[in-house]
Amino acid sequence: MVRESLWGFQILAAMHILALVLSVGTLIWFDLRLLGFAMRRCRVSELYRQLMPWTGAGFLVMCTTGGLLFSGSAASAYGNLAFRIKLSAIVLAGVNALVFHLITERTIAQWDATPQPPLAARLAGLTSIVLWVSIVVAGRMMSYTLY
Repeated sequence: MVRESLWGFQILAAMHILALVLSVGTLIWFDLRLLGFAMRRCRVSELYRQLMPWTGAGFLVMCTTGGLLFSGSAASAYGNLAFRIKLSAIVLAGVNALVFHLITERTIAQWDATPQPPLAARLAGLTSIVLWVSIVVAGRMMSYTLY
């Protein structure tokens, strides 16, 4: 369907981009709160509860459509430098989120309502933004280097 149908690739790519906007857009909103740049009066935990269902839904659709897009050109993608950078950054973003949730978030009761979270939380937010911007740029570069 991805390679052979007239509209399969285009529909999947559009869904992938829309899901990326939903997922990464809401995640960066949260990261900006962790950095202390946005919504400083809102509790971090409350913002997390409100945004993460949207982030998770977007991420699920993004992974599904990304996997389907990959299936249409797996051999070409595997050897592509931009694709490898993208996958590496996705793994690092997952590690960053895991470290945040397992370590940094354990002390959230102490800094949940503060306008500027502690350094560890701010670093997690900054790292997340840098990695997700890298993922988006690498994904875009695949369009120019894959075929």
